Amino acid sequence: MMIDGYVSQTGVGDVDTVARALSMMREASQLERLLDAYFSSHNLSQLKFHILIVIDREPDKDSLRQSEINQRLDVSKPVLHRTVTSLLKSGLLVCRDDPEDSRAHRLALTDEGKTMLAAILPGYFKTISGFMREQP
Repeated sequence: MMIDGYVSQTGVGDVDTVARALSMMREASQLERLLDAYFSSHNLSQLKFHILIVIDREPDKDSLRQSEINQRLDVSKPVLHRTVTSLLKSGLLVCRDDPEDSRAHRLALTDEGKTMLAAILPGYFKTISGFMREQP
């Protein structure tokens, strides 16, 4: 009824489409909270995990420039910089000189970063799979 009232009041959209979108947003929020809790139990955030994944999944590269990571994740530069700095301090990433550009640096997973990623991936997929099985 609430959605119907707003759709009627604004004259925009249809009730079923809006209801489906709101339901999808609620489910996404629930999954987000589950993943936040999972990553927190491993002293990570979703952004830290995504940075590790973005670097790891490159088929022909073992490192990326921070600008390349930024393009793939669409995160503000200051937030990405702070998060990368944290990953460097925790020993999950290492910064190397870029052989193609002496002014640039490349970020790579350390052995500890690779081990961490391998350890948390099964639980990550288990969390997602379990959540999806519970959805109607």
